[in-house]
Amino acid sequence: MPYRRCGKSGIQLPAISLGLWQNFGDIDQKEVFRQTLRTAFDNGITHFDLANNYGPPPGSAEQNFGAILSSDFVGHRDELLLSTKAGYTMWDGPYGDWGSRKYLMASLHQSLKRLKLDYIDIFYHHRPDPQTPLEETMGALSDIVRQGKALYVGLSNYPADLAKKAIAILQDLRCPCLIHQPKYSMLVRNPEDGLLDVLNEEGVGMIAFSPLAQGLLTNKYLKGNIPTESRASKEHFLKSTAITPELITKLSALNEIALQRGQSLAQMAIAWLLKDERLTSVLVGARNSEQLTDSLKSLDNLSFSTVELDQISHILATT
Repeated sequence: MPYRRCGKSGIQLPAISLGLWQNFGDIDQKEVFRQTLRTAFDNGITHFDLANNYGPPPGSAEQNFGAILSSDFVGHRDELLLSTKAGYTMWDGPYGDWGSRKYLMASLHQSLKRLKLDYIDIFYHHRPDPQTPLEETMGALSDIVRQGKALYVGLSNYPADLAKKAIAILQDLRCPCLIHQPKYSMLVRNPEDGLLDVLNEEGVGMIAFSPLAQGLLTNKYLKGNIPTESRASKEHFLKSTAITPELITKLSALNEIALQRGQSLAQMAIAWLLKDERLTSVLVGARNSEQLTDSLKSLDNLSFSTVELDQISHILATT
């Protein structure tokens, strides 16, 4: 496993990190996700990413991970870098959502109890709050670090201009922003519109989530069908209407390049992100150990020829 330095900090992250957004809730099979976590660690994945609302139900991913952490990973806490977040709806009433100091403090206390931890390594604000002053949200993050409840803080889903302001506020508070987590893939390239440059200039790391665009950048939809149990079939974070003939043509062309590289489409999609040295890590999800092992094979070929990059750019530019 190659490790990359996170911005200008002393932290190094594995090139591939494991996200627990889905597949680790109470509706999932404990023995399956327990083995996925063990496989990750055995293959050099030291970074596990959570949030207060991961499950389902919300909170169950943290609780399940905490139980496995205190059993299977006893004695390994200091070899792990763990993160969680708050910013989306977590409980009823006016204090269980967005970015107030009240919500962030209360949510982290709940997360630490579920995880059975005294502190978290990285605590993120999960999304911008249009109503709460940025100074309040960043001040809460800074105080959380000063209280010893988190070692570092990060941002997620912040656009470039707002990220720059938030990073500056944290810098003034002497609590540097360690990392930013945006959605980024071959099919969702918003971070290229200024965010990557801002993070690079400010010395902040970046970890990409949804690198496979909710499964679009896999072989599931190459034949134009929508498999049973897929996210598109359940309309779960991916609408079936997104599977258009134009998209299938684009995915098929990308798949041809991947096959020539000796990779699957998913493996090439991960490698394509990691070609940019400004990226610290790519956050993958995994339904089981086999799927995670398949993603890890993307590390076998991270280099792209100029011809390949030109071909990929042309394909992605087509509508």
